[in-house]
Parts: sequence; C-alpha cells; structure tokens
Amino acid sequence: MDDRFKDRADRIADQERNIQAEIDAKGSKGDGGKEEGAVQAGARKYPEPPFPEQHQRKPGDEDALDPAPMYDAPFWKGSGKLDGMAAIITGGDSGIGRAVAVLFAREGCDVAICHLDEEDDAETTKAAVEAEGRTAIVLKGDVADPAFSEAAVKATLKAFGRLDVVVPNAAFQEHVEALEDLTLEHFDRTLKTNLYGYFNLVKAAVPYLKPGGSIVMTGSVTGILGNENLLDYSLTKGGIHAFARSLGTHLAPKGIRVNVVAPGPVWTPLNPADQTPEKVAKFGSKTVMKRPAQPEEIAPAFVFLASPQCSSYITGEVLPIIGGYGGG
Repeated sequence: MDDRFKDRADRIADQERNIQAEIDAKGSKGDGGKEEGAVQAGARKYPEPPFPEQHQRKPGDEDALDPAPMYDAPFWKGSGKLDGMAAIITGGDSGIGRAVAVLFAREGCDVAICHLDEEDDAETTKAAVEAEGRTAIVLKGDVADPAFSEAAVKATLKAFGRLDVVVPNAAFQEHVEALEDLTLEHFDRTLKTNLYGYFNLVKAAVPYLKPGGSIVMTGSVTGILGNENLLDYSLTKGGIHAFARSLGTHLAPKGIRVNVVAPGPVWTPLNPADQTPEKVAKFGSKTVMKRPAQPEEIAPAFVFLASPQCSSYITGEVLPIIGGYGGG
C-alpha cells in the first residue's frame, strides 16, 4: 500500500491523541463544565430538588405538598382562545388538571371538575376557576365506572348547555421494584383508571361534541420511553397515545380533533403518593432541566391543542413536554 496513506494515518492518530491530551489535562468537570443547578428558563423561578422528604396516601392531597405546586400562571394573559366554551376535566381537582382548569377559565371556558375523593382540592380548583370569572361544577366519582362518565357529561351539559373540550386526565400510578410484585389487582386498577376511564369519558362525550370540538388527553413520557418500575402505567400511557392517534382519524370527518400532551416528571400529588420519601426528594433531578415541571408549565399545551384558533390543523399528535432529551 502507498506509504502516503500510512503516513497520513499516523499523523491523524497523533492528532487524535493530542486532542485527547488537551481534554484530559483540563480534568473532569462532571457535567462537561456546565453550571450546576436546575435550568430556569420560565417566566418565573421554579423549585428544584432536593425537596423535603414526604409521602402521601393515595390519591394525594395537593394542599399538603411541600413546596406547593405552581398552577396559577400569573404571567399568562387570556385572549379568548376558548371563549364561550365548556370543558370537562377528569382529575381536575389537582396537579395538571387544576392548572388546565385555571387557564381554560382564563381563556373564557366554563369547567366541570371531576375527581375521586379529594373534596378540598376540588373546591380549591372550583374557586380558582370562579376567580377567573367563569363557572365551575364539581363532580365526584370513579372514571372507571362508565355510568359516572355518562352522568358527568349530562351534568356538564345541564350546567353549561354545551360541551366543547374533553380532557381525560385522571390516572393511577404505583411503582413496583419487581414484576412479581405487580399483582393482578394492581394491574387491573391501573388499566381500569387509565384506559377504561379515558374510553368511558370519550364514549359518553363524543355524541355531544360539535365541529370545532376537541379531546386533549394526558399521556406520559413513560408511554414513549418506558419505565422499568412502571410497567403497567407505561403500558396504559402508550395505549393512550395509540388510542388518540386512532381516534383522531376516526373523528376527523366530524370536525373533532384528538391530541395528547405527554409530560415528563411534574410536581403533583401523583408522585408523592407513589414513591418513597427519599425518591420524592430527588424527583425530576435526572431530566435535562434537573427539576420537575410545575403544572403551570404543562397547561399551556392543553390550551393550544384545545383551541380551534391555535391548532385547527392538528389531530392525532403526541406532544412530549419532558424537560429535554438526553438526561440521565
């Protein structure tokens, strides 16, 4: 072989070693020399780990969370994106559901708030909607029961005279360290809440939605990337994504759009009512942002996907909001 090739190969190898030596001489800075601490890129500063160690009984109490979730988005200026509409939100008492209810109201929408048994949280959300100048009703029940979904839709129609936006959001989540610890009862509860609950609400609501109406489901990054300790939950969230894509195609001729918001870690009662206090303290720290999202950082995506002013040509999409790609 021509000696020119060998000489070049030797020179390039020397060049690579020189580059390596320069980097080695600078030493390791752990994260590549980037600033420590969580990324703050929002309209106001958000809490970052470590959080106080804490644990809650299911389904969780937002009022007991420390620090309190940030849901009211005081910087958000309403502009009538949902003016005159009515929405129903399951799991609307706390977390993402509460933040969505508040921004929907600020955009001119009345809201039906469905919840399991967190009466105080539900009343707080109701008051927050009313503070925006809109009407709210509170409906208690199990989304896995199709009769409840039917009754909730009828109550919404009775209260507001219409139904425009449907937000299936209620969820059950419980980590397990080993597959053999995932009991049939646990598996069944997850599927009943997260899949049956979504199906029940959609089936009850669709006959009353008119062209321009929309369904915005809450998915999860676990439905995209999976999670080693959330086998059943990840399964349901992947199912929700597929359901929305299929339903979006199915309902397109009726002028009804269907989309999903798929968050990463969000500071809501769902996780402190699931994981150990030690894990809660570090919740969200492995994302690129090095912190969990606050509910008010997720809610604008629901407004965008619900509003015919913003997303009239968007259906069947899954919008991840996970704090960046490439985190540990």
